[in-house]
Amino acid sequence: MDIAEVARRSGIAASALRYYERRGLIASVGPAGTRRRFAPGVLDQLALVALGQAAGLSLDEIQSMLSPRGGPNINRQLLAAKADEIDTQVRQLRAMSRGLRHAAACPAPSHAQCPTFQKLLKAAAAGALDQRRRDDDRHSPSQPRDIQAGLPLRPRQGGKR
Repeated sequence: MDIAEVARRSGIAASALRYYERRGLIASVGPAGTRRRFAPGVLDQLALVALGQAAGLSLDEIQSMLSPRGGPNINRQLLAAKADEIDTQVRQLRAMSRGLRHAAACPAPSHAQCPTFQKLLKAAAAGALDQRRRDDDRHSPSQPRDIQAGLPLRPRQGGKR
C-alpha cells in the first residue's frame, strides 16, 4: 500500500510516516527513489506506536520494543515502570479532583481562609515543581526531546528552562 493509503487509513500525516520511517519505527518495502510503499502490517505497527505514545512512552522507548520485523518485543520492566508512573498520576489527579470539589462547595467566606484549599494550593505547587524537575532530568541536553515531523511531542508551557 502506498504512503497516501497508509496516511488515509491510519489518520497519520505522510510527513509523520516519513519521520517514523527515518526513526526506524516503520519500514517501506519499495525500492529507493520510488513512491514509498508499505506492507499491510504497517497499520499494526502504527497502532503500537500510537498505543505507546498514549501511555506516555518516548519514540525511543517505543522503537526499542519493536523487533526488526516490526512486531512487538515488549520490555516488561519498562511497561511496569510506566504503569507505576500512571498510577501515581491517577492518585494525584484524584486528590486534585477532591480538592476542586471541596473548593467549589466550601462554606468559608474566602478560599484564602479555608485550610483544605490552602493544602490544595501547597500540594499543587509542590507537584508542579516536582514534575518540572522530572521533565528537566528526563530531557537533559544529552537526551534531546523526541520530535514528530520536526515538532516537539510535548511542548513546554511557559517560560525558559
